[in-house]
Amino acid sequence: MSGVSKIFAREIFDSRGNPSVEVDITTSKAKLGANAILGVSLAICKAGAVHKGVPLYKHIADLAGNKEVILPVPAFNVINGGSHAGNKLAMQEFMLLPTGASNFKEAMRMGAEIYQNLKSVVKKRYGIDAVNVGDEGGFAPNIQDNREGLELLNVAIAQAGYTGKIKIGMDVAASEFYKEGKYDLDFKNPESDPSKWITGEELCSMYEDFIAKYPVVSIEDAFDQDDWEHWSQLTGKVGIQIVGDDLTVTNPKRMFNVDILFLDCSIKMAVEKKACNCLLLKVNQIGSVTESIEAYIKTGAPCRSERLAKYNQLLRIEEELGAGAKYAGEKFRKPLE
Repeated sequence: MSGVSKIFAREIFDSRGNPSVEVDITTSKAKLGANAILGVSLAICKAGAVHKGVPLYKHIADLAGNKEVILPVPAFNVINGGSHAGNKLAMQEFMLLPTGASNFKEAMRMGAEIYQNLKSVVKKRYGIDAVNVGDEGGFAPNIQDNREGLELLNVAIAQAGYTGKIKIGMDVAASEFYKEGKYDLDFKNPESDPSKWITGEELCSMYEDFIAKYPVVSIEDAFDQDDWEHWSQLTGKVGIQIVGDDLTVTNPKRMFNVDILFLDCSIKMAVEKKACNCLLLKVNQIGSVTESIEAYIKTGAPCRSERLAKYNQLLRIEEELGAGAKYAGEKFRKPLE
């Protein structure tokens, strides 16, 4: 973890003779470190809420200029693959989005019920060992194909009685299996056959097929972080949420190297290129609460205490708001409209 080892400021006096400080205004966090800056930013944010005598979430809403507090649609990561799991599944996360719920409490109930139904389906098909949960609380059965993951979710949703009320989200983490300009869906196999690697065009067609056959409404990191062409192609073709994580690294100014020339790639550029229409928020990467605001909730399956703590806090917020509580639901992409 980066720590504060030196303060880049000196005392000066303004035109009235009042003591002040001159501060290094560089936007780089290399000198102080994002973790150290974030700790200070969070402390100041909490202090601001205490000073105003309001809950922290209301203070943050004020900072963001939001007049209404809207509860987010939870994205339950219930099937794990990619580098996070020991199965053959290439794509990293398969998520449940209870957009058909009337409030956050109902959304949590839906998610928990489908999760338990999914557990029974996985256990029946793949054996008792397949229901061990990973770091994010999802199951990692020995699935051979990505479509199989989507089929499992469809079965669990139907078994729980929520068909039509639950949408599906995916975190593909395509950069993990991008090799030599192609995508290796068998990347966990040390003897993967290069002749079976697919192009960005073929991967784009695969996503279109998923969207046509399953209630997929969100795809995160669909392509490699520098495969701008196919990011823009997919976003232009489909009408769902395309999320950039590795693409933007939750940083308004991501730096990457192309032919030894460093380009200043901003979130604004990603929008202008129409590479994605949604960004994943990680405050520990961007370094401050303010910048994070300038820049939905995904915290894992309804399992494991560190995941449930976040969901429980949202339930408490909804309870505190009472009749005034609003849930994003079907409008999760544009809840304020």
